[in-house]
Amino acid sequence: MAYSLNEINARAKADPKGFVEECDAAYKAQIEAAATKILEHMKTSPIVLLSGPSGSGKTTTAMKIEEELERRGIRSHSIGMDNYFKTINLETAPRTPEGDLDLESPKCLDMELMNEHFTQLSRGERIFVPKYEFSRQMRILEPSKSLRLKKDEIAIFEGIHALNNEITGVHPEAFKLYISARSNIENGGELVFKGTWMRLMRRTVRDYLFRGANAEYTLSMWANVRRGEKANISPFKERADIMFDSSFAYEVPVLKRHAAAQFKTVPQGAERYEEIQSILPALERFEEIDDKHLAPDSLLREFIGGGIYEY
Repeated sequence: MAYSLNEINARAKADPKGFVEECDAAYKAQIEAAATKILEHMKTSPIVLLSGPSGSGKTTTAMKIEEELERRGIRSHSIGMDNYFKTINLETAPRTPEGDLDLESPKCLDMELMNEHFTQLSRGERIFVPKYEFSRQMRILEPSKSLRLKKDEIAIFEGIHALNNEITGVHPEAFKLYISARSNIENGGELVFKGTWMRLMRRTVRDYLFRGANAEYTLSMWANVRRGEKANISPFKERADIMFDSSFAYEVPVLKRHAAAQFKTVPQGAERYEEIQSILPALERFEEIDDKHLAPDSLLREFIGGGIYEY
């Protein structure tokens, strides 16, 4: 699917609030459809696996599915798979071709413990979800939560490697979701803005606002992020029972001001500088939408803040 630049700009100028609400309604319909399928699958497994690349909005989507299931009387629990990171051992940790720590590798995750927990939850047994402290790159003794599923309860595990064969091969019965910003923006057949650029904008803005990282740092990591996606995420997406498109027709007009301010700080010679020099003029082709039009529960609030969810 591709969005039309002319239509985006026309809607952004004529009725930005209505444009945003219409797009959000389409996303909500995807959430409702996923909840219906999960409910139909409950007798097979209480485990839901939600995967997708960086910047796809996995966390917000998991929480929204949880809300929709709760609305239908089914209690659910969202668990971030980052909790299952292993304590880093510098001697044995996976490395990128450049020799840096490869935190995008599935080898960083304790797959054995996750599979054990999925089995225990399916049996109605209690698990203690581990807790990982990224600042020290280690798992700490205190668990992040204790969880035991009662009858008609669901556990949603979200993470970039949720559909990896080391999990789905052991637990093929789990319900599987894949989410990504999958739509490009075109103008008369001309590619104007790539879906991967949307995710890069989201991550750059979020990293600056909430993780203390400037655009140059985010871009220096992006090559390995993309390499990891192609090797460890995309090959398994066809296993999903449902594929989500988490892009919004209105999102470039909303994010352009935030992203452009960061991209303009990237110095010449920095990694992916040339790509930024393609993105910046592309952003200028879009009308701007003030983020005041975004609802407090908008998925984009995950990246720009001001929302109702805690991340």
